[in-house]
Amino acid sequence: MRNLIVVAFLEPVTAGMNFPRDGWPLHITLVKFDVVDRAPSADGGSAAGEDVLATRVAGLMDAAVRAALGSTVTVGNEAGFGRGGSIPVSLIAPSTALQGLHEALVEVVQDLPGRVATPGYTMAGYRPHVSHRGEAAPRAGEQLALDRIALVDMAPDGEHATRRVLRLWQATP
Repeated sequence: MRNLIVVAFLEPVTAGMNFPRDGWPLHITLVKFDVVDRAPSADGGSAAGEDVLATRVAGLMDAAVRAALGSTVTVGNEAGFGRGGSIPVSLIAPSTALQGLHEALVEVVQDLPGRVATPGYTMAGYRPHVSHRGEAAPRAGEQLALDRIALVDMAPDGEHATRRVLRLWQATP
């Protein structure tokens, strides 16, 4: 099983980019999920180096992501998530485009062999936010563009201390 996540990055990233578990660029999580990574069949083999699962999942998400690219969201108030509210975050104000993208991605994931990692925080329970990274945090009232949406592997090649951008969708200026 592979642990994947779809996020809207707020800082520049590139396809194939690796970063440490504790070094995430600022982002809004859209959906986190586990999916069964079946070995390619004899008749549906892959080219050397191709990530068949990532390609398939990205293909299923493509229309929903492309429809949302370029949308903007507004940063709301700060809050504390996690145990005792110890993780500082900036909430994202309600957004029809963001909620619609989240719900479309959850529907795709529900049709995959696997599961949504945190079902209580999906659909009506979705609370979009940006976790602060040290002093890096968006400001209340700031408009953020959803112009870099990515499928990320949470443990590429079984390496749990690293993250890898598998697929990157970008809005064109």
